[in-house]
Amino acid sequence: MLLGIIRERDAERTRVARLLHDEIGQVLSAAGLHLDALRLDVQDRAPEIVGRTWEIQNILEGAVQQVRRLSYELCPEPLEHAGLGVGLRHLAGRRRQSFPGQLTAECPDSLDLPPAVSLALFRIAEQALDNAVQHSGATRIRLVLRAGRRRTTLEIRDNGHGFDAERMRRRPRGLGLPLMESYAQGAGLTFEIASAPGQDTIVRITKDRAPGA
Repeated sequence: MLLGIIRERDAERTRVARLLHDEIGQVLSAAGLHLDALRLDVQDRAPEIVGRTWEIQNILEGAVQQVRRLSYELCPEPLEHAGLGVGLRHLAGRRRQSFPGQLTAECPDSLDLPPAVSLALFRIAEQALDNAVQHSGATRIRLVLRAGRRRTTLEIRDNGHGFDAERMRRRPRGLGLPLMESYAQGAGLTFEIASAPGQDTIVRITKDRAPGA
């Protein structure tokens, strides 16, 4: 049931991300090009308009950048091109902007993982970081991605106030934990969470390599 909801949500995210990037983003860029042409046309006859066109172009450029950020948040295409490590570092950088403490990310640049596994790891990290930033009361969050010959491990640790992890798994208060577990299940990952009141919270996801892989 939840896996079906996740697939539908990811499909909708992809659709909206493409709409933002391919249609809205291109319309805004085209408007900027028209302003370029207008500025060249009037720079000798009406120089007072040139400054106004620059102001409008700066506003449009800011809108284009925001559309690109929103598109990336919805569908992190760089995972396919730049890799999971780069995507996770970008994710940590964005979350760092709204976190007053220390947030670090240690990830290798190159990882040989199936796209479905990379996306699942990214989505779990996204949810775990959001939980830590918004709800844990932590001053330090550390994301570490390790790739060994036999196993890939992603770990997100925070030094917040902690919670009863076993009770939370039995009776989750929201969709955060079930979503992470479902992403892991759908990609064949092992998901673990360890926490207790007054202790660090550790989210750990592992992927074992098949023999001979």
